[in-house]
Formats: sequence, structure tokens, C-alpha cells
Amino acid sequence: MTRRRTTRLRRTLLAGTTAIAVTAVTAGIVAAAQEPTKAAKSPRLSLVAATTSVTLTSWKEEPGVYLDLGTYLIAEGTPLELKVTRKSYKDPVAITQTVYESGKAKAKKLPTGTVKDFSGLPGFSEITLTDKAGKKVLTRSESFCPNNASGRVRPDAPSKSTYPESCPTNPFTVGSVWGIEKGWAANTYAGSYGEPVQLPAGTYTAKVGVAKKYRDMFGMADKAATVKVTVVERSDEDEEGSTGAAPRSAKAGEHAGHAAGHQAPKAHAGHGADHQAPEAHAGHGPEHAPSRAEAAAPVTSGAGPSYNVGHGPLKAAPPALPWALKKKQSALSQQARDGGGQTDGSRQAPALKPLSKRPAGKPSVPDVPKPDLRSLPAYGITISDGDRDVPGKDYLAFSANVWNAGPAQLVVDGFRSPGKDKMDAYQYFYDAKGKQVGYTPTGTMEWDPRPGHVHWHFTDFASYRLLKADKKEAVRSGKEAFCLANTDAIDYTVKNANWHPYNTDLATACGEENSISVREVLDVGSGDTYTQDLPGQSFDITGVPNGTYYIQVLANPEKRLKETDLKNNSALRKIVLGGEPGKRTVKVPAHDLVNAN
Repeated sequence: MTRRRTTRLRRTLLAGTTAIAVTAVTAGIVAAAQEPTKAAKSPRLSLVAATTSVTLTSWKEEPGVYLDLGTYLIAEGTPLELKVTRKSYKDPVAITQTVYESGKAKAKKLPTGTVKDFSGLPGFSEITLTDKAGKKVLTRSESFCPNNASGRVRPDAPSKSTYPESCPTNPFTVGSVWGIEKGWAANTYAGSYGEPVQLPAGTYTAKVGVAKKYRDMFGMADKAATVKVTVVERSDEDEEGSTGAAPRSAKAGEHAGHAAGHQAPKAHAGHGADHQAPEAHAGHGPEHAPSRAEAAAPVTSGAGPSYNVGHGPLKAAPPALPWALKKKQSALSQQARDGGGQTDGSRQAPALKPLSKRPAGKPSVPDVPKPDLRSLPAYGITISDGDRDVPGKDYLAFSANVWNAGPAQLVVDGFRSPGKDKMDAYQYFYDAKGKQVGYTPTGTMEWDPRPGHVHWHFTDFASYRLLKADKKEAVRSGKEAFCLANTDAIDYTVKNANWHPYNTDLATACGEENSISVREVLDVGSGDTYTQDLPGQSFDITGVPNGTYYIQVLANPEKRLKETDLKNNSALRKIVLGGEPGKRTVKVPAHDLVNAN
């Protein structure tokens, strides 16, 4: 039962160390900020380039350049806020914009078909590259996630952004919130969601604009940003024994290839460990040029070339506020939005730190908001050998997610008796002000010392079964103990959704071998994805006949956890097994409108 976290689609850290300076935004923006306050129906949006020139690296071994051009979309007057939802998997994805009339928020429905999924606005940026002779060498469009890493462009802008750090691409996402905070700018670079382009070494001029349908939608001017682009060629041979820097642009200190500028916390073994960020600041000064691994679509927040996405280990670091406005702005932001530890302003979220001792008093389950655990249909479904050579065995591997629809967090504490291998687990309950008002025993936590684990598992959180066409059980997964983490943003439009969950990977949760207590939390709006790909986790289908089956993902199978609703804990995904021993096949029909295996 070796536990492995599903890999994550990587969305590149776009601002990070590249803080947007006020001087890079042009005097026009500052002047706009000084205009008399007026009631605005929507934000004033503009596209700017943070720098006039960039240097990009093309590797001889894997030719191609990622067009990280340093262009940003700025929101002035009011935030740009978009809510993306679907009523069910039978309904298309819809998008609404939050606009303001006389200071009051209203929902404005945007045209049907604007978005197809939750990964961003498709075809938002239009990029044209010309060479020295003025010949057009490239025309392309790229999608834009308003939640891309960003920074402030004014000293009086809120010190923190309200909005999430990425756009989810889990195929079964239900609702997402995208936004650019007032006085902030988000990078328009598509990151590793875009494809590299083939460009010989040389100098180019890039013009980046916004597609007409979005200019009309948001009331933007038809004004493109222009950036000089220098492409340099390098090879792995240049890296061997070389301490010198590669050619850089005229501006000292500019990033070459925009490598990942922030160091991610090391992923916990078996929990996305194969997608760690570079361990040092890359491309951050003339003394260091990025390596090939750093330069091309650098690892940041999101996921790798697989299924799970949502909050990655890196967060955009907004520029510091060195002005005297800091104290005043902090007070204003507390009034306008959530403070530390809050969710949507209506309730105080409990701390992630476990209690120092077991709860005292009589257990009780008070009449207060509780979590609502729901299962997503399985995805990432493949035939596998279990990641090891097991002669004569066929396995069915898949990814599964259980998420919390709220309105309260799932909070489980484990307490260890000295010398014991297990902890006693308790579920906690809180009132609207965040005060603990009750608790109840809810099973155990167990320490798993095996490589790929090395953390405390909460038992009986979920179970997985392969059901026959008549819904009777054919095979059961041995995986039923879990370390909870908020790996995916499933629906950030539900009440009390936390847009900034803390424990997004095992580097921040589930304790150590010598822990005496552990707190595991599943936040409102987020889910926890596991990939069942090893023997004991995946389904052994060696002796299972060909035919139609269902993968069942079942949350809270023993009903030990107290929930708002126990009727929505199961999700089924239809599959069709075929082939012959050693060469089994699986077909995965679309699940309503979601056509992802």
C-alpha cells in the first residue's frame, strides 16, 4: 500500500521574484489612480510590459523557447473577479463577472461559450513576433489565468491578494474563482500550458495584445505591449565545467528564460516528490544563468503532466510595501476582506496547529456547521503493471479525489499514548466565531514508516471498489488510510471556501515519527487526490473477465466522521475492460460532458 500523490500540472510562477515596480507601469496608471473616485461597473483593465526587453534561452538538445515576455494585465478601480461554475457534469461551464454599481457587487453573466473548462480564458493573448528585417515569424494566441502569480502596481493597493494562486484543471472541478486584485497585475504568460516555439538565436520584436472579444467584453483599449526579445542558444555541454554566465540582455539582473525564482518546500516522499522546484534562485542575477531544467517552463504552482491540479507548493510573493501607507493599508484590508485564519469573512477557521493534549470533558456532536465530504468520479484510468514487474499480473490504476463542500472544515486531531504505534483520532466542531464547541472520537491514525510514506495516516477516510455491471463488488483496493492535504481546488464558490489553504502538500501536514499529536485538515472547497497505482492500491484485474465495470470512490465508508450529508459520498465511473492477459485494455466513456479518462 505504498502511497503516492498524483502528479500535478505545473503552472509557472510568473511574478515571484519578478516584482512589478511602480516605475515599470507607466505614468498613465499612476495618474489614473489619482482621478476622483467614481462608481464603476467594471474594472479598468490595461495590458503593459514590465520590461522593454527580455532574454530567452533555446537549448540545442531540446530546441524551443517559452514565450515568457513579462506582460501583465492590470486591474484599476475595482478588482477583476470572475466566477466559473457548472450546475452538474451534464451542464456546460458558465462564467460570470462581479461588477460594481454604487459600491454594490452584482453578477454579470458573460457570453455562453466564453470558457470550456476551469484552466483560464482561452485565446486571451495574441502574440506576434517579427525578426530584425521586420518579417513576421510567429503569430499565436495563448490562454490566460487571472490567478497567475502577480504583484502590486501601486503603493496604496491591498497588501495581499484575495484571490487563489492558480486555475484548476482537475477534469471534475465544479466551481472556481479567478481574479486580479485592485491595483495589482497578473502575468499573461501561459506557462507550461503553452507550447514552446522554434526560434533561431537572434533579436526579435514581440507585440502582445488582447483578443478583440475580450477587449469588447471588458471594455479595454486596443493597445498592444511591445518587448524586444533576444534568443540565445545553449547546450548541456555548456553546463559541464562552466562557471560563466550565458549572454544576457542589456538590462542587468533580468531573468534569462524566467526560471523559477522561488524555492519550493521539498515535497514529502511519495506526495508529488518527483516534481520538486529547483533548489536555488535561478536566473536571478548576472552571476547565474539558468540550467536547461530551470529555464524551460519552470516548475512552480499547479501540477505535472498528469491529472491533479490546484494549489502547488509555491505562492506568488507580492512586493513589500515600504511606504508609510503600510499601517493604514493593513487596517483598510482588515475591514475590506478576511483577516488571518478567516475564510469568507463569516467564520473563523480553526488553527492548523494540533492541541497539546487530548480533549477534556464529555464528547458531543453539537448543532453547528459540519463538513460535507463528496467523492469525484475516478480519472487518470490506465492499465498498469503496478510500477513494478509482476509477472502474470494486470492492474487497473486510477486517481481518486474526496473533497469538502462545507460549510465547515474537516478537522481531525490525533493523540499518541507514549510508546504506542497508533494515535486516537478525534473530530472537532466549531461555532460561527471559530470557538471549539465539541468533539467526538473518530477512529485512529497510524504511522507508516515505508518509503514513500513516512507520515501519519488517518484511517477509514475513503475506500475504492471495482463494481460489476450489476453494481456488486468485484475487487476492493487495500488503500483506506490517508494523510489529508488540500491538493485540488474543486469548488471555490461554495460557502466558506478557503481560497488560500495551508496544507497543500505533505511538506506541511501529517507529522513526524516522533510526533505526539497531529492535526489533519481538509478545507472547504478543496479536495485530496490520490493515485492508486501500486499493488494493494490499484485493482488486480488479472482474473477479472472482460466487460463493463464501475470504479466506486466512497468517502467516509464507515460513517465515523460527522457530516452535513451522508448521501453524496459515493461516485461511480464507468469503464470497459478488454484485451487478453498481459495486454489488458480499458476504455473510459465520457462522464456526461466530461470526456477525460
